[in-house]
Amino acid sequence: MTEHQETAPATDPVTPAAEASAAQAPAAQDPAIRIAELEASLQEMKDKWLRSEAEMANLRARTKREVEDARLYAVQKFAKDVVEAAENLKRGIDSLPKRQEGEAEIVTKMREGFEGIERSFLALLERNGITRHDPTGSTFDANMHQAMAEQETTEHPPGTILQAWTQTWQLHGRLLRPGMVVVGKLPAPSGPAVKIDETA
Repeated sequence: MTEHQETAPATDPVTPAAEASAAQAPAAQDPAIRIAELEASLQEMKDKWLRSEAEMANLRARTKREVEDARLYAVQKFAKDVVEAAENLKRGIDSLPKRQEGEAEIVTKMREGFEGIERSFLALLERNGITRHDPTGSTFDANMHQAMAEQETTEHPPGTILQAWTQTWQLHGRLLRPGMVVVGKLPAPSGPAVKIDETA
């Protein structure tokens, strides 16, 4: 052996994997910490699942409602046109002469025929969810009526509908066409009488 040769001290070789497992050993040995971590993870997954279920339930309910609305109100434009025809039929009947004793038989039969047509037409509309309401005598509601004029009255409270030019129409409870109405109001207060001196 030469002077320059040196003997290295004998040591056990340590791999990086062994060092990592040694560092983790204390944590793995404490089961209470591991159980707490797993329980927290489980609770987080439960919360996510419940939120996802709630969102899906809301989506199903909203989709069902939209499909139902589409089914009920898809014919809204057509229904408005049909209501216009019903109003014209009503105007035609109202324009006939009023019933009189001894009137011509042809007039009586024509009136009865038109009234019968109107009854069957309205029944057909009702079967399809289109209803007509006469607002006369009710309180004015801006959501259901359109005020066309005001009329002074002392016989009814202010805001009472005195006359309906057209009826209020609804499709499955939703406003289709507002009633055009005349609304009552209080008479304007009369000013003090002015005395004119005629001697001047």
